[in-house]
Amino acid sequence: MKKGYQIFLTLILFLLILSGCTTKEESKEPVKEKQPAPEENVELTISAAASLQDALSEITTNFNKKHSNVKINYNFGASGALQQQISQGAPVDLFFSAAEDKFDKLVTDGLIEEKNGKDLVRNELVLVVPKESTKGIKTFDDLTKADKLSIGTPESVPAGAYGKEVLEKLNLWSSVEGKIVYAKDVRQVLTYVETGNVDAGMVYKTDALTSDKVEIAAVADEKLHTPIVYPVGVIKANSHPKQAVLFYQYLQSDEAMKVFEKYGFKGL
Repeated sequence: MKKGYQIFLTLILFLLILSGCTTKEESKEPVKEKQPAPEENVELTISAAASLQDALSEITTNFNKKHSNVKINYNFGASGALQQQISQGAPVDLFFSAAEDKFDKLVTDGLIEEKNGKDLVRNELVLVVPKESTKGIKTFDDLTKADKLSIGTPESVPAGAYGKEVLEKLNLWSSVEGKIVYAKDVRQVLTYVETGNVDAGMVYKTDALTSDKVEIAAVADEKLHTPIVYPVGVIKANSHPKQAVLFYQYLQSDEAMKVFEKYGFKGL
């Protein structure tokens, strides 16, 4: 009986040792970490003032280095025309305007929430002439020497509205109005000057700096026009809220602001 009891104890001890070894072997197996789900590929549509084209191109390249899953499509044009498109239901995720009144209209209409909008940068208005001009246009007063002058259509192009303000306050509007060639946006004004189709044009400083075919003849005194402020905001009925806010916040980052400054914009 005693011998049988010893055999029983030995068997129990053997099973306990075997169980411990198995547990240790199992514990050696690496614990598999749960892999995060891949980021969803999305596309954002941004309506932006034509004068922002070069700066936003570089900013988007930098943004995509960190967020390659977000493809950004731009609709560049005159702020007034873009605002009207959004008001009429165009599928847009963000609006970057060259004028506060166009932007504020969308806020008032409930298409942009005030908390998701911000005045971001400012610009200057300049008078440009072709590089090889012989007209002798060095100041705004010299515009009486021009046969043709181009500005953006004031009703839809903020730069055109600012330009008209300057000319009116300098008492030049009545003498040059008949010479004006209106353009759909500032980039078209710049093209008219570059090609010599007009003797002078009024554009933003940032646009003038992109061209080696024009020179800045004069800079408009800021007291002569409404402040040139660029607000940006997220459209309330956007298709991808998370990514839209992500890019909106990136535009406010130090990295993005350095690019804006590189292209001639100024911070607020």
